[in-house]
Amino acid sequence: MSIYDGFKFRPAKGLPNANLPLEEYERLRNIKREDMEYVNEHGYQVKLVIDPGYCAVMDMFYRILKSDLEDKKLVMICPNPWVRRYLSLVEMINKFNINMRNVHAFAMDEFADEEGNVCPTTYAPGLGYSFMHNFYGNIREDLRPDVSQWHTFNNENSKYGVYSKMIEDEGGADIIYSATGWPGHMAFIDPDLPEHKGLADTLEDFIKIKSGIVTPSLITVCEDSLMPQVGNAGDLWAVPPRAVTIGPYDIVNAKERCIVHDGATPNGWQKMISRMELYGEISKDCPSSIARLGKGVCYVAEAQGTPINHWFYGMKAKDLI
Repeated sequence: MSIYDGFKFRPAKGLPNANLPLEEYERLRNIKREDMEYVNEHGYQVKLVIDPGYCAVMDMFYRILKSDLEDKKLVMICPNPWVRRYLSLVEMINKFNINMRNVHAFAMDEFADEEGNVCPTTYAPGLGYSFMHNFYGNIREDLRPDVSQWHTFNNENSKYGVYSKMIEDEGGADIIYSATGWPGHMAFIDPDLPEHKGLADTLEDFIKIKSGIVTPSLITVCEDSLMPQVGNAGDLWAVPPRAVTIGPYDIVNAKERCIVHDGATPNGWQKMISRMELYGEISKDCPSSIARLGKGVCYVAEAQGTPINHWFYGMKAKDLI
Protein backbone atom coordinates (compact mmCIF):
# COMPACT_ATOMS: atom_id res chain seq x y z
CA MET A 1 0.00 0.00 0.00
CA SER A 2 1.15 3.52 -0.76
CA ILE A 3 -0.18 7.00 -0.13
CA TYR A 4 0.26 7.53 -3.87
CA ASP A 5 -2.10 4.69 -4.88
CA GLY A 6 -5.22 6.84 -4.79
CA PHE A 7 -3.62 10.03 -6.14
CA LYS A 8 -0.21 10.03 -7.76
CA PHE A 9 1.87 13.23 -7.70
CA ARG A 10 5.44 14.46 -7.60
CA PRO A 11 6.65 16.52 -4.59
CA ALA A 12 6.92 20.28 -5.02
CA LYS A 13 9.98 21.53 -6.86
CA GLY A 14 12.60 23.06 -4.61
CA LEU A 15 12.19 20.54 -1.82
CA PRO A 16 15.28 18.56 -0.79
CA ASN A 17 15.44 15.22 -2.57
CA ALA A 18 12.42 16.16 -4.69
CA ASN A 19 13.46 13.83 -7.53
CA LEU A 20 13.55 10.53 -5.66
CA PRO A 21 11.33 7.66 -6.81
CA LEU A 22 7.98 7.69 -4.99
CA GLU A 23 8.80 4.24 -3.66
CA GLU A 24 11.78 5.70 -1.79
CA TYR A 25 9.59 8.19 0.10
CA GLU A 26 7.32 5.32 1.09
CA ARG A 27 10.29 3.27 2.27
CA LEU A 28 11.45 6.13 4.49
CA ARG A 29 7.97 6.69 5.92
CA ASN A 30 7.64 3.05 6.86
CA ILE A 31 10.94 2.45 8.66
CA LYS A 32 10.12 0.76 11.95
CA ARG A 33 11.45 1.68 15.39
CA GLU A 34 13.32 -1.62 15.68
CA ASP A 35 15.23 -0.86 12.45
CA MET A 36 16.25 2.72 13.29
CA GLU A 37 19.40 2.24 15.39
CA TYR A 38 22.70 1.37 13.69
CA VAL A 39 26.43 2.06 13.53
CA ASN A 40 27.81 2.58 10.01
CA GLU A 41 31.24 1.82 8.55
CA HIS A 42 32.56 5.28 9.53
CA GLY A 43 31.63 4.84 13.20
CA TYR A 44 28.51 7.03 12.94
CA GLN A 45 25.79 5.83 15.33
CA VAL A 46 22.05 6.47 15.44
CA LYS A 47 20.63 6.17 18.94
CA LEU A 48 16.99 6.73 19.99
CA VAL A 49 16.57 8.40 23.38
CA ILE A 50 13.86 10.25 25.29
CA ASP A 51 15.57 13.67 25.25
CA PRO A 52 18.26 14.10 22.56
CA GLY A 53 19.07 17.68 23.53
CA TYR A 54 20.06 16.80 27.06
CA CYS A 55 22.16 13.89 25.82
CA ALA A 56 24.10 16.42 23.74
CA VAL A 57 24.44 18.73 26.77
CA MET A 58 25.85 15.85 28.82
CA ASP A 59 28.28 15.04 26.01
CA MET A 60 29.46 18.65 25.99
CA PHE A 61 29.68 18.73 29.79
CA TYR A 62 31.82 15.56 29.82
CA ARG A 63 34.23 16.89 27.18
CA ILE A 64 34.63 20.22 29.00
CA LEU A 65 35.21 18.41 32.30
CA LYS A 66 37.77 16.12 30.65
CA SER A 67 39.61 19.09 29.13
CA ASP A 68 39.96 20.54 32.63
CA LEU A 69 41.00 17.33 34.38
CA GLU A 70 43.48 16.30 31.66
CA ASP A 71 44.56 19.89 30.92
CA LYS A 72 43.96 19.39 27.19
CA LYS A 73 42.67 21.74 24.53
CA LEU A 74 39.07 21.27 23.36
CA VAL A 75 37.79 22.85 20.14
CA MET A 76 34.00 22.83 19.65
CA ILE A 77 31.68 24.04 16.90
CA CYS A 78 28.41 24.96 18.61
CA PRO A 79 24.76 25.51 17.64
CA ASN A 80 22.60 28.50 18.52
CA PRO A 81 20.43 29.88 20.04
CA TRP A 82 20.26 26.76 22.29
CA VAL A 83 19.23 28.95 25.25
CA ARG A 84 17.84 26.30 27.65
CA ARG A 85 20.71 23.93 26.89
CA TYR A 86 23.44 26.50 27.48
CA LEU A 87 21.87 27.79 30.69
CA SER A 88 21.63 24.23 32.03
CA LEU A 89 25.21 23.46 30.99
CA VAL A 90 26.64 26.59 32.58
CA GLU A 91 24.74 25.93 35.82
CA MET A 92 26.61 22.63 36.17
CA ILE A 93 29.96 24.14 35.11
CA ASN A 94 29.66 26.80 37.79
CA LYS A 95 28.33 24.42 40.44
CA PHE A 96 31.15 21.92 40.03
CA ASN A 97 33.91 24.53 39.51
CA ILE A 98 34.95 23.28 36.07
CA ASN A 99 37.67 25.48 34.64
CA MET A 100 37.19 26.19 30.92
CA ARG A 101 40.65 27.62 30.25
CA ASN A 102 41.29 24.98 27.54
CA VAL A 103 38.01 25.41 25.65
CA HIS A 104 37.90 27.12 22.26
CA ALA A 105 34.34 27.47 20.92
CA PHE A 106 33.05 28.52 17.50
CA ALA A 107 29.45 29.56 16.80
CA MET A 108 28.42 27.76 13.62
CA ASP A 109 26.32 30.47 11.98
CA GLU A 110 24.81 33.96 12.11
CA PHE A 111 22.22 36.13 10.38
CA ALA A 112 23.14 38.76 7.76
CA ASP A 113 21.25 41.48 5.90
CA GLU A 114 20.49 41.57 2.18
CA GLU A 115 23.96 43.02 1.46
CA GLY A 116 25.73 40.33 3.48
CA ASN A 117 26.46 42.51 6.50
CA VAL A 118 26.64 40.24 9.55
CA CYS A 119 24.50 41.20 12.54
CA PRO A 120 26.49 42.19 15.63
CA THR A 121 26.58 40.20 18.87
CA THR A 122 24.65 43.08 20.48
CA TYR A 123 21.58 42.22 18.33
CA ALA A 124 19.35 40.25 20.73
CA PRO A 125 17.60 38.04 18.11
CA GLY A 126 21.01 37.12 16.68
CA LEU A 127 22.69 33.76 17.08
CA GLY A 128 26.00 35.22 18.23
CA TYR A 129 24.17 37.17 20.94
CA SER A 130 22.85 33.93 22.42
CA PHE A 131 26.29 32.32 22.18
CA MET A 132 27.95 35.19 24.03
CA HIS A 133 25.12 36.15 26.40
CA ASN A 134 23.60 32.79 27.38
CA PHE A 135 26.73 30.64 27.20
CA TYR A 136 29.96 32.62 27.63
CA GLY A 137 28.45 35.44 29.67
CA ASN A 138 27.02 33.10 32.30
CA ILE A 139 30.23 31.17 32.98
CA ARG A 140 31.63 32.26 36.33
CA GLU A 141 34.41 34.75 35.74
CA ASP A 142 37.12 32.69 37.45
CA LEU A 143 36.21 29.66 35.30
CA ARG A 144 35.67 31.51 32.03
CA PRO A 145 38.20 31.21 29.16
CA ASP A 146 39.70 34.31 27.61
CA VAL A 147 37.17 35.99 25.32
CA SER A 148 39.60 35.50 22.41
CA GLN A 149 38.77 31.77 22.62
CA TRP A 150 35.05 32.39 21.94
CA HIS A 151 34.44 32.92 18.24
CA THR A 152 31.45 34.39 16.39
CA PHE A 153 30.98 35.55 12.82
CA ASN A 154 31.51 39.18 11.82
CA ASN A 155 32.05 41.14 8.61
CA GLU A 156 35.78 40.40 8.59
CA ASN A 157 35.65 36.62 9.03
CA SER A 158 32.53 36.13 6.88
CA LYS A 159 34.59 36.16 3.68
CA TYR A 160 34.81 32.78 2.00
CA GLY A 161 36.93 30.27 3.89
CA VAL A 162 38.21 32.64 6.61
CA TYR A 163 36.20 31.10 9.49
CA SER A 164 37.10 27.59 8.32
CA LYS A 165 40.78 28.58 8.48
CA MET A 166 40.28 29.98 11.98
CA ILE A 167 38.99 26.57 13.08
CA GLU A 168 41.92 24.83 11.38
CA ASP A 169 44.39 27.22 13.02
CA GLU A 170 43.17 25.98 16.41
CA GLY A 171 43.96 22.41 15.38
CA GLY A 172 40.57 21.62 13.87
CA ALA A 173 37.27 20.92 15.60
CA ASP A 174 37.30 18.02 18.06
CA ILE A 175 33.50 17.95 18.02
CA ILE A 176 30.63 19.64 16.18
CA TYR A 177 27.21 19.88 17.83
CA SER A 178 24.26 20.47 15.55
CA ALA A 179 20.78 19.45 14.43
CA THR A 180 18.85 19.30 11.17
CA GLY A 181 16.21 21.52 9.61
CA TRP A 182 13.24 21.12 7.33
CA PRO A 183 15.24 21.34 4.09
CA GLY A 184 17.90 19.02 5.47
CA HIS A 185 20.29 21.77 6.40
CA MET A 186 22.97 21.89 9.06
CA ALA A 187 23.76 25.44 10.18
CA PHE A 188 22.65 27.43 7.08
CA ILE A 189 23.91 24.87 4.56
CA ASP A 190 20.73 24.42 2.51
CA PRO A 191 20.46 22.36 -0.68
CA ASP A 192 21.21 24.27 -3.90
CA LEU A 193 22.40 27.50 -2.32
CA PRO A 194 22.97 30.11 -5.05
CA GLU A 195 26.46 30.80 -3.66
CA HIS A 196 27.35 27.13 -4.20
CA LYS A 197 26.49 27.06 -7.89
CA GLY A 198 29.42 25.65 -9.80
CA LEU A 199 31.14 24.56 -6.58
CA ALA A 200 29.00 21.55 -5.77
CA ASP A 201 28.35 19.52 -8.90
CA THR A 202 29.25 16.32 -7.04
CA LEU A 203 29.26 15.18 -3.41
CA GLU A 204 33.06 15.22 -3.52
CA ASP A 205 33.01 18.89 -4.57
CA PHE A 206 30.29 19.75 -2.05
CA ILE A 207 32.22 18.57 1.00
CA LYS A 208 35.15 20.82 0.04
CA ILE A 209 33.07 24.01 0.35
CA LYS A 210 34.17 26.20 3.26
CA SER A 211 32.53 28.92 5.36
CA GLY A 212 30.94 32.04 3.89
CA ILE A 213 27.86 34.16 3.19
CA VAL A 214 24.80 32.33 1.84
CA THR A 215 21.18 33.01 0.90
CA PRO A 216 19.02 30.49 2.79
CA SER A 217 15.95 28.95 1.19
CA LEU A 218 12.46 30.22 1.97
CA ILE A 219 11.87 26.93 3.79
CA THR A 220 14.64 27.86 6.22
CA VAL A 221 13.25 31.40 6.60
CA CYS A 222 9.86 29.89 7.47
CA GLU A 223 11.44 27.54 10.00
CA ASP A 224 13.46 30.35 11.60
CA SER A 225 10.30 32.45 11.96
CA LEU A 226 9.13 29.93 14.58
CA MET A 227 12.14 30.53 16.83
CA PRO A 228 11.49 32.34 20.14
CA GLN A 229 14.01 35.11 19.52
CA VAL A 230 11.99 36.38 16.55
CA GLY A 231 8.64 36.07 18.30
CA ASN A 232 7.76 32.39 17.83
CA ALA A 233 4.91 33.70 15.69
CA GLY A 234 5.61 32.84 12.07
CA ASP A 235 6.86 36.40 11.55
CA LEU A 236 8.78 35.78 8.34
CA TRP A 237 9.50 39.50 8.05
CA ALA A 238 11.55 39.38 11.27
CA VAL A 239 14.04 36.88 9.80
CA PRO A 240 17.11 38.40 8.07
CA PRO A 241 17.33 37.26 4.43
CA ARG A 242 20.94 36.08 4.37
CA ALA A 243 23.35 34.32 6.70
CA VAL A 244 26.98 33.36 7.22
CA THR A 245 27.76 29.75 8.01
CA ILE A 246 30.38 27.08 8.40
CA GLY A 247 30.72 24.94 5.29
CA PRO A 248 30.33 21.25 4.50
CA TYR A 249 34.13 21.13 4.77
CA ASP A 250 33.90 21.93 8.48
CA ILE A 251 31.32 19.22 9.11
CA VAL A 252 33.28 16.39 7.49
CA ASN A 253 36.64 17.53 8.90
CA ALA A 254 35.53 17.65 12.53
CA LYS A 255 36.98 14.73 14.47
CA GLU A 256 33.52 13.82 15.81
CA ARG A 257 29.88 14.85 15.37
CA CYS A 258 27.05 14.99 17.94
CA ILE A 259 23.73 15.61 16.19
CA VAL A 260 20.30 16.10 17.76
CA HIS A 261 16.95 15.22 16.17
CA ASP A 262 14.42 16.32 18.77
CA GLY A 263 12.04 18.50 16.76
CA ALA A 264 9.24 15.97 17.12
CA THR A 265 6.09 15.09 18.92
CA PRO A 266 4.52 11.73 18.02
CA ASN A 267 3.47 13.44 14.77
CA GLY A 268 6.16 16.12 14.72
CA TRP A 269 7.59 18.25 11.95
CA GLN A 270 11.07 16.72 11.80
CA LYS A 271 10.25 13.04 11.33
CA MET A 272 10.47 12.83 7.54
CA ILE A 273 13.63 14.91 7.03
CA SER A 274 15.26 12.99 9.89
CA ARG A 275 14.59 9.76 8.02
CA MET A 276 15.91 11.21 4.77
CA GLU A 277 19.10 12.31 6.53
CA LEU A 278 19.73 9.06 8.40
CA TYR A 279 18.38 6.33 6.10
CA GLY A 280 18.54 7.85 2.63
CA GLU A 281 21.48 8.36 0.32
CA ILE A 282 24.33 10.59 1.54
CA SER A 283 23.82 13.50 -0.79
CA LYS A 284 24.32 17.24 -1.26
CA ASP A 285 20.55 17.33 -1.81
CA CYS A 286 20.19 16.59 1.93
CA PRO A 287 23.28 18.41 3.26
CA SER A 288 22.99 17.17 6.86
CA SER A 289 23.41 13.60 5.61
CA ILE A 290 27.16 14.23 5.18
CA ALA A 291 27.54 13.89 8.96
CA ARG A 292 27.39 10.14 8.32
CA LEU A 293 30.77 10.33 6.55
CA GLY A 294 32.61 10.45 9.87
CA LYS A 295 32.59 9.26 13.45
CA GLY A 296 29.82 10.51 15.71
CA VAL A 297 26.34 9.99 17.08
CA CYS A 298 22.89 11.22 16.18
CA TYR A 299 20.52 11.26 19.15
CA VAL A 300 16.98 10.83 17.85
CA ALA A 301 13.84 11.39 19.93
CA GLU A 302 11.87 8.24 20.67
CA ALA A 303 8.85 10.12 19.30
CA GLN A 304 10.45 9.91 15.86
CA GLY A 305 10.20 6.12 16.01
CA THR A 306 6.41 6.10 15.77
CA PRO A 307 4.90 5.54 12.31
CA ILE A 308 4.24 8.53 10.05
CA ASN A 309 0.44 8.72 9.98
CA HIS A 310 -1.69 9.72 7.01
CA TRP A 311 -5.42 9.57 6.41
CA PHE A 312 -4.62 6.81 3.94
CA TYR A 313 -3.37 4.58 6.73
CA GLY A 314 -6.57 4.85 8.75
CA MET A 315 -5.84 8.02 10.72
CA LYS A 316 -8.90 9.19 12.67
CA ALA A 317 -10.11 12.66 13.56
CA LYS A 318 -9.21 12.00 17.21
CA ASP A 319 -5.58 11.52 16.11
CA LEU A 320 -5.42 15.19 15.08
CA ILE A 321 -6.45 16.60 18.47
